[in-house]
Amino acid sequence: MISSTTDVVICGAGIAGIAAAYQLAVIQGFKNVILVDERDPMSLTSDKSTECYRNWWSGPDNSMVQLMNRSIDLLEEMARESGNIFQLNRRGYLFLTADPDRAQDFQRLGEQASQYGAGHLRVHKGLQRGCEYIPAAPHGFESDLDGADLLLDPDLVRSEFPYISDKTVAALHVRRAGWLSAQQLGMYMLELARENGVQLLRGKVTGIRTQGGKVKSVKLQGAPVNEIYTDTFVSAAGPYTRQVGKMLGVEIPIFSELHLKVACNDPLGVVPRDAPLLIWEDPQQIRFSEAEQAFLAEDAETRWLLKEFPRGIHTRPEGGGSSQAILILWTYDTQAIEPAWPPQVDRYYPEIVMRGLAVMLPRVRAYFGKFPRPIVDGGYYTKTIENRPLVGPLPVEGAYLIDAFSGFGIMAASACAELLSHHIAGNHLPSYAASFDLSRYENPDYVKLLDSWTETGQL
Repeated sequence: MISSTTDVVICGAGIAGIAAAYQLAVIQGFKNVILVDERDPMSLTSDKSTECYRNWWSGPDNSMVQLMNRSIDLLEEMARESGNIFQLNRRGYLFLTADPDRAQDFQRLGEQASQYGAGHLRVHKGLQRGCEYIPAAPHGFESDLDGADLLLDPDLVRSEFPYISDKTVAALHVRRAGWLSAQQLGMYMLELARENGVQLLRGKVTGIRTQGGKVKSVKLQGAPVNEIYTDTFVSAAGPYTRQVGKMLGVEIPIFSELHLKVACNDPLGVVPRDAPLLIWEDPQQIRFSEAEQAFLAEDAETRWLLKEFPRGIHTRPEGGGSSQAILILWTYDTQAIEPAWPPQVDRYYPEIVMRGLAVMLPRVRAYFGKFPRPIVDGGYYTKTIENRPLVGPLPVEGAYLIDAFSGFGIMAASACAELLSHHIAGNHLPSYAASFDLSRYENPDYVKLLDSWTETGQL
């Protein structure tokens, strides 16, 4: 039976809301927490990601690195406690470039991330020079290696990764990184939260009643109860966060981008089953034949396919055992849009990502004209302008926010939920807390810093 009075109501049962419920009930000991969503848990955007994680972040300070280090600590703790039920690995992220100038950027950004606390940067300038490069283990997450290995010798890159384009001049292998099963992680935390008293309620939040500037109750539609009385409300609404903010009379400075993903089989083994996450860091133009170029140039609706596309196409193997599946993601259209369900899928997307992937993995060309049947899905990256999350109190007493997870919700949720729980419980806050509080935009020094912000860490 759902209670009409509770200590905390959380709106949204994605990875953010589930992690918040877990931290409040299992770790902080809150006895009365209700998690509300009109959909099944993890079914809006949390199950549409590539399920990866990393502690390698750029920016003007070390806040994101510190947050992600803490989040990965928590992921590893849960992996040990559960017997690694969510299949956490540490294969790493492999950033690749054919541009010597970009290779210098790799070193600059690597040194910065190392200074921020991401771990030591090991530079390899040749096959026989310096410390030995150690490949990542294909399974498990226990490793003494952190930081990153920068491979600046093309022969060394080809020796370690023979399936990569021979035009590659440098590779940056980030080590405290990899992927996991997001669904298994979410269900693990949700089951423990429910064992500790969390109630999952199917319904839609339609209003938040306040009195004297304080939260008093949450109004629902399509639920067993129409109103839940509480003095603590948490918005974990993802793409719907702005609407929730309006219920409280608060303008939340976020926007949404649609990010699509292709899943398909790779029977030729173009992406080895033990590969890390592979990321091509150079802009490129899609390769078309002369006849195809002429055809595309004739129509305004297709002419854009001849433009330069941004860097960042990435892929990884998916599944264990005899799986042949791979995931491919490339966000070449980053316009802010209003979320709509289901998302509108670009019909050219599978063809574009496959052709783009061939620049990094030349054997992909064998699939041209006989593309393995793709499955395309996607979700909305809800973002702040500088691509940092929002975690902490709102200007209405008793209202809190855990959101703007962009494409890093799976990796950031644990530490963000812990931070949120400290805010609610009145605990001591970690040093990075102010960097993710909504009130940061009221700090003139922070606003000034935004003007010079160039690297957001977005993939």
